[in-house]
Amino acid sequence: MNRLLAIRDHLSAAPHRSLFLAGASQGVLTVLWWVFDLTGRYGIAGSMTHWSIAPTWAHAFLMVYGFFPFFIFGFLFTTYPSWMNGDKVKPHEYVATCVLMAAGVVLFYVGLLTHKVISIAGVELMLVGWGIAIYVLFRILLTTTAQDKRHASVASIALLMGWLGVAAYLVWLVTENPVVLNFSRHAGIWFFLLPIVLTVSHRMIPFFSSRVLDNYEMVRPYWMLWLMLACIAAHGSLQWLELSAYLWIADFPLAACALYLSYRWGFLRSFSVSLLAVLHFSFAWLGVSMLLYGVQSLTYMLSGNMVLGLAPLHALGIGFFASMILAMASRVTIGHSGRPLELDRLTWVLFLGFQATAVIRILSEVVPMIAPILYVLAALVWLACFGLWTAKYAPIYWRQRVDGKPG
Repeated sequence: MNRLLAIRDHLSAAPHRSLFLAGASQGVLTVLWWVFDLTGRYGIAGSMTHWSIAPTWAHAFLMVYGFFPFFIFGFLFTTYPSWMNGDKVKPHEYVATCVLMAAGVVLFYVGLLTHKVISIAGVELMLVGWGIAIYVLFRILLTTTAQDKRHASVASIALLMGWLGVAAYLVWLVTENPVVLNFSRHAGIWFFLLPIVLTVSHRMIPFFSSRVLDNYEMVRPYWMLWLMLACIAAHGSLQWLELSAYLWIADFPLAACALYLSYRWGFLRSFSVSLLAVLHFSFAWLGVSMLLYGVQSLTYMLSGNMVLGLAPLHALGIGFFASMILAMASRVTIGHSGRPLELDRLTWVLFLGFQATAVIRILSEVVPMIAPILYVLAALVWLACFGLWTAKYAPIYWRQRVDGKPG
């Protein structure tokens, strides 16, 4: 009993602990479920399973709204008070967010196997947990007197758009209206995840680089951030309106800005420090993915063919989002556990192996003859790398800091 109480106390000692643990678990469970579905659907192993929700849309929801947000909330609950010199988030607030959202995800899985009504209840719980997080973070944003709230303001608006995306998915579950499903799909990527991950990158990558690289010039152009956010909003709106032939107008400028920032932030120099390199490597995927989007859109306008399929989406979703989550979560976990800010060889190898997931998933769109095999292979590589990462880092969340300090 004493040990269980100690674990509970350690998990609630800092905002990132319980939320990162839930996110790490989801990073394994949601892809494990997806592998089970894929192997049955394509006759690779087992047989096709009937789910209460179409597996494609269940997979999209679990990845966008049931995986990334745990890490995002854990990170923002930790950094918002630091960014704006505000009051720390109270334990009952971040624990409530974690418990409600995690319970919602569990119910979503149960509903997939049994009845959609249970999944609906799960999404409702997630909305409540998400709502608590929005309230807490907006409270910090609006009540502090910090001079610079630009990054936090963008992140807060994106979190609200994410909540609306989950709400739209709930409406779709009840009504099966494709219009709201379409909004939920695109809002999750373009109005929620990409603005937040880009904004955090814009704030943190130059800062982290300046701390470890000699003679480093910290470049953080806000005009470029606003331009990139405008391009993101334009892409999301055009895709929502099914105007794919015009996406390149927003995608090429966004790609150019991202590649420029990769260069100015010191992509090549970052490889002298592996803990920094994983952040730069992850960010480089943004430029690559938007180039792929631009090429696909322009080709579609000229020929009517979507030559790259879902390759740009997975370059963005796995290459940029998931890699950056892994990189940031590793840094936060190491730093907030009292350990030296160094990336060990195993984590570096796992990160590089994780990049293979993105490459294999992109190749599956280019080589359609063996696409099902590559789908499963990409998922298995994800499971191997993320599973080992979880096995390594998860115990840190329920143990005391190695330096004996609180938090």
